[in-house]
Amino acid sequence: MSRDFDIWMSNFRDSIADYGYYIDFDKVYRNVDGIKIELNILNSLIGSKNIEAEFEAIVKRYPEVLKCIPTLLAVRANEIYCQDENGGMLYHFDCNKYPVTDYSQCVYFMRKTGLFDLMGNHLVNNLVDYVTGVETGLDSNGRKNRGGHLMENLVEGFIKKAGFIRNETYFKEMYIHQITEKWGIDLSAISNQGKMEKRFDFVVKTPGMIYGVETNFYGSGGSKLNETARSYKTLALETDTIEGLTFVWFTDGKGWTSARHNLEETFDVMQHIYSINDMENGIINEVFI
Repeated sequence: MSRDFDIWMSNFRDSIADYGYYIDFDKVYRNVDGIKIELNILNSLIGSKNIEAEFEAIVKRYPEVLKCIPTLLAVRANEIYCQDENGGMLYHFDCNKYPVTDYSQCVYFMRKTGLFDLMGNHLVNNLVDYVTGVETGLDSNGRKNRGGHLMENLVEGFIKKAGFIRNETYFKEMYIHQITEKWGIDLSAISNQGKMEKRFDFVVKTPGMIYGVETNFYGSGGSKLNETARSYKTLALETDTIEGLTFVWFTDGKGWTSARHNLEETFDVMQHIYSINDMENGIINEVFI
């Protein structure tokens, strides 16, 4: 059945964020649990009227509390460098790797960074709750990394929903040499006679066909999209010469607007190019047969 490219592309999405994209709370809770005992020890300083002396006494008795300090400043490191009119200092907070001998340095650090004010003036009530908030903020920086796998995760969800089973009827991140070894199919047409190692995001196996699947989502434009469209057009044409292998491409995203002409060229020659809207309308059950 003939499809209209403009209508097809009009259904592209602005975003692909899933419910776990914004914050990975399991990771947040694990990070907090890793220092919860030490944070509870430092909780004794909240509201203290003699916080510097009490802090030094705590550190001497429980030096492991030092590993909490970078997190209190939303820093992912065991070392922090600071400079002021008194000079520069590299502070170490791994008490196992860097034994503390001069606790006055730690006191100076806590005073100058404002951590003593935070605790001594009762600006927080509980450091465990405070660090949970800090970890939540730090985890937001991981959205870019999580975003890179969202289209893969979405496509895999639809593959599973269609009844395919991982490592039985579908496989993730499979190289063409693995496909050849497993099913004895000659893929030299897409490997430059064995000189190039291509990897598909997914491979779906049905009784009569092997499907090599690529997935991507582009929320913003760029020159990479033109190259992607061209390379997948070439791959589709090469795959058409191989009996027993079908190339399927799932792509989406408003970023394609800047490369719509190259995408349309690929769309015109490639039978199996689909969007999120196509998946929602059951295309996987129609294609993987």
